[in-house]
Amino acid sequence: MRVITGTAKGRRLKSLKGMETRPTMDRTKESLFNIINEWIPGCRFLDLYAGTGAIGIEAISRGAERAVFIEKNPRAVKIISDNLELTGLSGSAEVFCTDADNAVAVLAKRNQQFDIIYMDPPYGRGLVQKSMDRVCRNMILKSEGVIITESSKADLLPEMISCFRMFRCQKYGDTMLSFYRMESGDFTSGEGQCYQKGG
Repeated sequence: MRVITGTAKGRRLKSLKGMETRPTMDRTKESLFNIINEWIPGCRFLDLYAGTGAIGIEAISRGAERAVFIEKNPRAVKIISDNLELTGLSGSAEVFCTDADNAVAVLAKRNQQFDIIYMDPPYGRGLVQKSMDRVCRNMILKSEGVIITESSKADLLPEMISCFRMFRCQKYGDTMLSFYRMESGDFTSGEGQCYQKGG
């Protein structure tokens, strides 16, 4: 697992042994950032269910102003901190060891809002819908911001979740990336469609 491009390009990242954090595969991460790269410079990025922090670290490396990492596993939080040190990106990051629900409430109390929220919760537990509903109620996504969810392709997500509407969906093997904006946003003609990559 490595940083693909930017100021920390090529740096190898630590990960937990086994599948405890199920890190995003490099090819999926590269495809993700090919889609969102133009939105990254200067943005505020929230890596919810951060795991090893690879997604948020990639965002900072590519020019995000700041990334906030949320992870409840203390061992994974240590890995995130180590990876930020390895890449020299700690100065643009904040790491919380807490669950997603509590983190969203704390961020709202601090009046923090984000341009991009990425969430990759454990599959098959309905956590995407729950977290998106909490994000909507606490208003931590900017009005023109984007939520990106990573899920199993077996866990089909609805076009509408809380106050967000899906405008893009991409499949990469067994992984699905779904892109949501506020319902009042402007959508392209391909909204809600899914595209298959890599089988």
